[in-house]
Amino acid sequence: MIIQPGIAKANMGVSREDVTFEDHPLNPNPDSRWNTYFKDNEVLLQIDKDVRRLCPDISFFQRATDYPCLLILDPQNEFETLRKRVEQTTLKSQTVARNRSGVTNMSSPHKTSAPASLNEYQVLPNGCEAHWEVVERILFIYAKLNPGIAYVQGMNEIVGPLYYTFATDPNNEWKEHAEADTFFCFTNLMAEIRDNFIKSLDDSQCGITYKMEKVYSTLKDKDVELYLKLQEQNIKPQFFAFRWLTLLLSQEFLLPDVIRIWDSLFADDSRFDFLLLVCCAMLTLIREQLLEGDFTVNMRLLQDYPITDVCQILQKAKELQDSK
Repeated sequence: MIIQPGIAKANMGVSREDVTFEDHPLNPNPDSRWNTYFKDNEVLLQIDKDVRRLCPDISFFQRATDYPCLLILDPQNEFETLRKRVEQTTLKSQTVARNRSGVTNMSSPHKTSAPASLNEYQVLPNGCEAHWEVVERILFIYAKLNPGIAYVQGMNEIVGPLYYTFATDPNNEWKEHAEADTFFCFTNLMAEIRDNFIKSLDDSQCGITYKMEKVYSTLKDKDVELYLKLQEQNIKPQFFAFRWLTLLLSQEFLLPDVIRIWDSLFADDSRFDFLLLVCCAMLTLIREQLLEGDFTVNMRLLQDYPITDVCQILQKAKELQDSK
């Protein structure tokens, strides 16, 4: 799925079965394997751009994995890595149009900005694979297997904490299978939240707009004074809850705190109802500042959330859940 059509048959003087009169790199036929290969490059470029800057506040994803994909890295096979494929392509990333409205500006001020140049990281020697390359392969294969949604910016922030958890497991036997385990869990998680990434479903009952409005309706039940204040200032849930809900709060807190929140979310049978309560808890914990602040101050609070104690947030969410 990730290598150039027929490239394995090109070595040792064997004829290139991938280049025939019927199918070749210039073939515009939509069913052409080569046409598919070049179309895939557009998706790959967006994935590559996003995974290279994954969790810039830690160096983990730039370091080499102890368990690279030996099949691809084996020089005998002459397979190109996805990184090499990106370097060789002449496509411009501007050709990629698979963005969600509002998702393009998803970085949080809590996160340190990525280095000005990727060259600041030490180049890994041949035969090594960085953790971000493993994540890139997971996302690319997911996009190939799910062409209806493919890749949408923000999925990298969902797969990152999953992979980190498996790849740092103290049990080496389990850690060895981090890539496969992450793919399995990411695929299952996306089966539950994929509607958040499909723009055509935004206004349906399973879409992200409905869920954002649910945050406000829940807030109205729990704290009507705060709800009316936000309404009065015309602060819509789209201004902050879009990122909170779509990325499961992965951009609002540092990675260890995100994993702690997810631990509670995934342990709850109605996990995404609990996520709404967590969002409400985040609002009620800063209610005094919100009630006193003007539009500008409150927008800054909501887009750069000030509380870092996630246990306090989860405790408040549990209180809201018990008060039903």
